Amino acid sequence: MVMSKLFRQMVVAAVALLVPGALWAETGLTAGYLKVAQPGPPTLSNLDPIPEDSGLAGARTGLQDNRTTGRFLGHTYELITAAVAEGDDPVAAARAMLATTPYLLIDASASDLLAIADLPEASAALLFNVSAGAPDLRSGNCRANLLHTAASDAMRTDALAQVLVKKRWDDLVMITGTHAADQSYARAMRRSLTKFGLKLQGEKQWAFDADMRRNAAEEVPLFTQDFGDYDALILADEVHDFGRYVLYNTWAARPVVGSEGLSAVAWSPVIEQWGAAQLQLRFARQNGRKMNAQDYAAWAALRTLGEAVTRTSASDVETLRGYILSDAFELDGFKGRPLSYRNWNGQLRQPIAVVHPRALVAQAPLEGFLHQVNEMDSLGLDRPVLGHGYETVLCAG
Repeated sequence: MVMSKLFRQMVVAAVALLVPGALWAETGLTAGYLKVAQPGPPTLSNLDPIPEDSGLAGARTGLQDNRTTGRFLGHTYELITAAVAEGDDPVAAARAMLATTPYLLIDASASDLLAIADLPEASAALLFNVSAGAPDLRSGNCRANLLHTAASDAMRTDALAQVLVKKRWDDLVMITGTHAADQSYARAMRRSLTKFGLKLQGEKQWAFDADMRRNAAEEVPLFTQDFGDYDALILADEVHDFGRYVLYNTWAARPVVGSEGLSAVAWSPVIEQWGAAQLQLRFARQNGRKMNAQDYAAWAALRTLGEAVTRTSASDVETLRGYILSDAFELDGFKGRPLSYRNWNGQLRQPIAVVHPRALVAQAPLEGFLHQVNEMDSLGLDRPVLGHGYETVLCAG
C-alpha cells in the first residue's frame, strides 16, 4: 500500500511537470464510434478472418489509455458505439450520435463519410475517418470537419515505391483485382511510381472465377508467363482474395510486393520498436487478439482527442480542433517520430511500415527521401500536388 501510494505520487508529479498547473481541472469528453457495414466480395479462404470488432477494439484501447492519464488530471472519457447494417441509413445513425457528442470516429465508405460530414449537424463537429484510404477524401473531396487517422492509399504506395527505388527494382509489373478497393490501390500505385521516377513494364487484370486453392499451381504460371523477366511483381488485391495464391507460383521467381508479400501498412503486429511492444501487449490483453491497421487508426483518433484535452484542459470542438491542427500538437504513436496533422487536408502524418508477415523490413520515409517542410510529407498528397499555396487550408466546410 505504501509503495502504491508512493507510485501514484510520483506519477502525479511527473504529469505535473509536463502539464501546466492551470490545466488541472475537471473536464469530460464523450466520443462516438460509428461502424457502417460495407458489402464485400466472397473470398476463397477464411485463414485470416476480419475481426468483427476491427477498429472498435482499437478505440477501446485508446479510451483506456486516455483514462489512465485523465485519472490524474480530473479528466473523464466515455465512448458510445453504434452499428449500421447493410441497407440501413448511416446518415440517420450519425445524426442520432451527433445529438449526444460532436466527436465521431467513423468506419464507413468514402461516400458515406462525405454524406455524414456534410450534415448540418456535423458542421460544428470533429469527425475522424478510421478506415477509408481513398486519396480523394484528402484532396478534392476533403472536408474541414473530417480528420484522417487512417493512412491513405497514396501514403502506403509512396512508402512501397521508396523501397523499390532504394532496392533498384525498377523493372515492374502489376496484377490488379476487379474490386473497387483494388482499383483504388492500383491508381495510387501508378501515381506513386510516376512520382518516384518508376514505371510499369506490364499490367494484367485478375478475373479468374476458378478455385485457386486447387488450380493455382497450373493457372498462375500461365497467367504470369507473358510478363517475361522483371524485378518485382506488384499485387493490387486489397480484399485479399487471390494474392496469396500468386506468391511462389509465378512463372519467374521474383519478389511479390503490394497487397501481399512485401506490404506497406500503417500498423502490423510485427512492429515492436519505439515502445510499440507495450501498445501491442496492452491491446492483446484487452481484446484477445493482435492489433491491425484499422485498430491503430481508431486508437490514434481517441488518443488525439485525449492528448488535446490533456494539453488544453478543454472539451469544446473549436479549442480542440485548433490545437490538433496547430504546430504545437504532437502525438506519441509508437513509430519513432511524433505524429501531427496536415492542416490543409486533415491527414495524420505518420511513418508507414514496410513488412512481410514475420518482420519489419523498413519504415518510410526512407533515408534520402527529403521534403522541404516535413519528411513525412513525402508520403501521400502534398500541398503543391493539390495546387494551392502553403498557407492555405484547403478543405471545404
